[in-house]
Amino acid sequence: MGRVRVVNLGKAYKQYTSRWSRLREWLLPFGKSRHQQHWALRNISFEVRPGEAIGLIGSNGAGKSTLLKLITGTSQPTEGSIEFEGRVAALLELGMGFHPDFTGRQNAIMAGQLQGLELSEIQSLLPQIEQFAEIGQAIDQPVRTYSSGMQMRLAFSVATAKRPDILIIDEALSVGDAYFQHKSFERIRQFRRDGTTLLIVSHDRYAIQSICDRAILLNNGCLAKEGSPQVVLDYYNALMADSEGESIRQEQLESGYVQTISGTAEAVIEHVELLDENGTPILDAGVEQPVRLAIDVRVQAPLSRLGVGILIKDRFGQAMYGINTHRLNQSRTDLKPGERLRFIFDFNMRLGPGHYSVSLCLSQEDSHLSGNYEWRDYGLVFQVINRDKENFVGCAWLDAKVSQQPLEPATTSGDCT
Repeated sequence: MGRVRVVNLGKAYKQYTSRWSRLREWLLPFGKSRHQQHWALRNISFEVRPGEAIGLIGSNGAGKSTLLKLITGTSQPTEGSIEFEGRVAALLELGMGFHPDFTGRQNAIMAGQLQGLELSEIQSLLPQIEQFAEIGQAIDQPVRTYSSGMQMRLAFSVATAKRPDILIIDEALSVGDAYFQHKSFERIRQFRRDGTTLLIVSHDRYAIQSICDRAILLNNGCLAKEGSPQVVLDYYNALMADSEGESIRQEQLESGYVQTISGTAEAVIEHVELLDENGTPILDAGVEQPVRLAIDVRVQAPLSRLGVGILIKDRFGQAMYGINTHRLNQSRTDLKPGERLRFIFDFNMRLGPGHYSVSLCLSQEDSHLSGNYEWRDYGLVFQVINRDKENFVGCAWLDAKVSQQPLEPATTSGDCT
């Protein structure tokens, strides 16, 4: 089983005002310092326990790739330490190091040797690598003739041919076409089930939530948040919209959920409730039942435009359905402080049985990333119950109908002569 322990890790780069400053410092190493230190990472500490999966998230430039390079040893830290237990494999830049004039088979052998595998072991794994990559006879053609997708297929197949104790992945779950993405994702999940310790960087919320036990958020080179994937991803979602005048806070509800609220508070949500067709508040709804989601809003500053959005998520935090008044041409304009409005969304509950939550958004534009007055996760939690439909499975009720038609008996044709 693998373990990773990072203690007070930091990485600084030298920044020079010009190339001449760099040259002077190189020629006069004991003279006046002519550079400034830029810390890409600082004071990073965390531990990945054996068999655990950690998701590493953050915006571009937050320090994710730098951290992975330090952990894998391709870059050296300025301060701090990293400790490992177990064999490590990394998927950082798929295909990096492939020689374009060598065949896929030759490159697979070299890549395996770079991972520390014996030649005999690589030879025994080659049939499995060929089978998983599914590039056919191209395996014996020069890599320069490959498409980028073929290179990624081969690189991923080589890198994951043997299950490691620790697997580090940097955006490698989005390799190739949709079919191969599903296939590679399933291999990662199988590693997870077999006890491999995982450290994953991904912008795919589904990948983080479905695989990881915990998530770590990096922001401006610092560890900004650590906790359950749902809580950290909600905080990151709010942080992405953070701008002047906005605030972010997280509160634990009586139900145990952690609610993330962000925005400028120029407009705020006063009340949310789910109603049946008679206008009675409910906490559970039947499959296909007509319901109304009512949202009461108070305006606290002059607003040129106000839109309300809803996002229904399942218990894993995956989006089931989202819409807003901007897209329905129902947004309000020229609002004054003190005005109160009720927005009502009518729909039939065509979701499968289970628990769901509603995220709510008050914004100036279609996205909460611009003009975010308030974003509220877990604005409402409700349950869907199957009261009178067939016993179906899944997250949506599609009301499928079945018909049957007889076919002519199959005929056996003779060989062509």
